[in-house]
Amino acid sequence: MTEKPGRLVAFAGSTPNIGTTLTAFGTAYRIATVTGKRVGFLCLNLKSAKTHLYLGIDRPEMTLDGLRPELRAGTLTGTKLRQYAFSPSRLNGLHVLFGNMARDQAEYYDPQQIGRLLAAAREAFDLTVADVSAYWDNAATVCAMREADLRMLVTTPNLTHFQEDVRRWAGQVGTQFGISKEGYRLVVLGGQPNSGGYGMKEIRKETGAVEFSELRLKESVHLQLDSGRLDEWLAAEERNAAAFDAVAEPLLKQLNWAERLKRTERPWVRRLLMHRSKSR
Repeated sequence: MTEKPGRLVAFAGSTPNIGTTLTAFGTAYRIATVTGKRVGFLCLNLKSAKTHLYLGIDRPEMTLDGLRPELRAGTLTGTKLRQYAFSPSRLNGLHVLFGNMARDQAEYYDPQQIGRLLAAAREAFDLTVADVSAYWDNAATVCAMREADLRMLVTTPNLTHFQEDVRRWAGQVGTQFGISKEGYRLVVLGGQPNSGGYGMKEIRKETGAVEFSELRLKESVHLQLDSGRLDEWLAAEERNAAAFDAVAEPLLKQLNWAERLKRTERPWVRRLLMHRSKSR
């Protein structure tokens, strides 16, 4: 009997450098921790890979460009991808493939190579979270967004972040590949309460997204990125990782994993879910 392939969730930003990678990684870490499932994280920012720096690794042993010979030859398998991924115990079952280091070769990745990578990821992991570029002028962003089971579009209440770029990239380019605006789940990085900017009503009207989540993170988390301690921060206190529940919980429901967790035999997971339901 053929094993059912894993699911794929793609995170794209409306604009670069607004926190899309942080959102995607934090959500992947949270889901891996709560579910105990095998979760993969693919850094597919072909020209601005930074995940390794957020984890304090200057020179990763294996990166996306290191897989290009196997992607070209079509020999990459799920088993090999798991072996290549960075997966220390502190990541609680999260497997990370670091991104492309050869920025001058970003345009050499073709759709067939990215398709092979995504197929291997579905074979390797129960869930793959792909972090892609805000710009749709590359194979990684287009292919991941096309093939994703769920598409997350990250933005902020800043008008310049959600108006023009969403219309030009996710709106115009995405539509050319059969992805309507209604096919995105919007994640609005709200920062601190009352921090200004436009409200959800205006953002939803402008972007055309049907569903959305609002993610509020403390400004101090950015210090962890600069110092390469994101994983330590996530693991230090439960409330740090729980900050990503605003995105993780809707994803679990979409994946039909939330109901399975309610029947789990692990007492700490049951208590966590009970606490979440009472706090709503």
